Amino acid sequence: MKYVIGIDLGTSGTKTALFDQNGKVIASATQEYPLHQPQNGWAEQDPADWWNACVATVGQVLTQSGIPAANIAGIGLSGQMHGLVMLDEQGQVLRNSILWCDGRTGRECEEITQLVGVERLIELTANPALTGFTAGKILWVRRHEPELYARCHQMMLPKDYLRYKLTGVYATEVSDASGTNLLDVPNRCWSAEVLEKLSIDPSLLPPIYESCAVTGQVTHEAAALTGLAAGTLVVGGAADNAAAAVGTGVVRTGRAFTTIGTSGVIFAHADTVSIDRKGRVHTFCSAVPGAWTVMSCTLSAGGSLQWFRNQLCEAEMQAARAQGVDPYELMSADAEKSPIGANRLLFLPYLMGERSPILDADARSVFFGLSGIHAKRDMTRAVMEGVTYSLRQCLDVLQEMGIAFETMLATGGGAKSPFWRQMMADLYRCEVTTIDSEEGPALGAAILAAVGAGLYPDVETACDAIITTNPPQQPNAAHTAQYEPYYARYTALYPALKEQFSALAALATD
Repeated sequence: MKYVIGIDLGTSGTKTALFDQNGKVIASATQEYPLHQPQNGWAEQDPADWWNACVATVGQVLTQSGIPAANIAGIGLSGQMHGLVMLDEQGQVLRNSILWCDGRTGRECEEITQLVGVERLIELTANPALTGFTAGKILWVRRHEPELYARCHQMMLPKDYLRYKLTGVYATEVSDASGTNLLDVPNRCWSAEVLEKLSIDPSLLPPIYESCAVTGQVTHEAAALTGLAAGTLVVGGAADNAAAAVGTGVVRTGRAFTTIGTSGVIFAHADTVSIDRKGRVHTFCSAVPGAWTVMSCTLSAGGSLQWFRNQLCEAEMQAARAQGVDPYELMSADAEKSPIGANRLLFLPYLMGERSPILDADARSVFFGLSGIHAKRDMTRAVMEGVTYSLRQCLDVLQEMGIAFETMLATGGGAKSPFWRQMMADLYRCEVTTIDSEEGPALGAAILAAVGAGLYPDVETACDAIITTNPPQQPNAAHTAQYEPYYARYTALYPALKEQFSALAALATD
């Protein structure tokens, strides 16, 4: 029996899971690390924290499982998208990574749009210039930290830093590179035109591979730290959402998934390039060679509920510790006691600004309709509904583009809640199901490793053999009808507040 490892570098922590070649999870481990916000709207992490978490969790799964390291056929990497990691000539990190949810690069995005042209940029990279994407971060560092920028020898994405530490190789793959604003997405290569117009030296960027291609082997140094065998294959891997697509079997046209992690994503597979010319959703290269994906991103989905938990639910966290359960279970059960519409309370989930579908780094969260009648359960439900309304808005855009599907797979922490899954089914107006495995992107990364190691001929065949789904939750037509007027009010709030968000942001910089 051969085994594969999937390493998922998330925003809140890194999860490593060990699977047998049939996709059965043998052992898993997670280690958390902090997120730093030096200014309002900024978000950074120390790459050393990622590597320490990788070393710790790989060692833990090998110890837990008792599987000989020599039986590991390959390793796949998954990770948060868009983050900028900068190394000097000695391979040392120059600064904290600027993350996907960082909104500081508005000026740089305007510059990118002016230099490349809005239509040409979307034509080449399939996306407008977005504050979360990597290109704006590069220009920001060049403008504000020029001495540091001059010392930069290599730039990479978060999961590719783990690859470098494991293998000593600079490399990335197409799905993650798609979120940089620097990739020619239709042709799956760095865009020479965009790099030239932005005056970015191509040598600063790593070579690009397909997601299931072998990119390197574990070094003796990394083996000594992790317990892995030197020479173990490391494949390209995938961006977190592209890996989640593989891990849920969304590898053929007509399939889609929703993930509610820190961010919230609706993700659909496409065999051809399909681009929203308004830039409300993103088109990326798929982890399946020769295919693409269309996805949206609500920046603070599970992150909104996590914020609410941390700030207002200490009693629930204490009760959960005493009962040995997840505090989100208690919060979800309490929210279910509030009626649809949360007693006429709405929540805009814009804690870190917003990407899909409104593209506004200045947007901020709002409780709308709050009154003396509201209890904490209403606020909890309003947060969950607000996140789901945002996802529904994105779903409407995908359907406008002609992307259709019959079943929505749900993954991520939010998918663990039957109550939240039913809310999705009611608002999406389609059945929502889950897969047997809860490993998500880690499983997808491991499947890519299995393909790269030759255990399966291609990604589709591997998914067919490994992934099984649970019975779906069906939409409740009566609930759907009750949600619609609240959804209409939700979609009207941002246009009414847009100018005030901008004015508030201006005050903060005075």
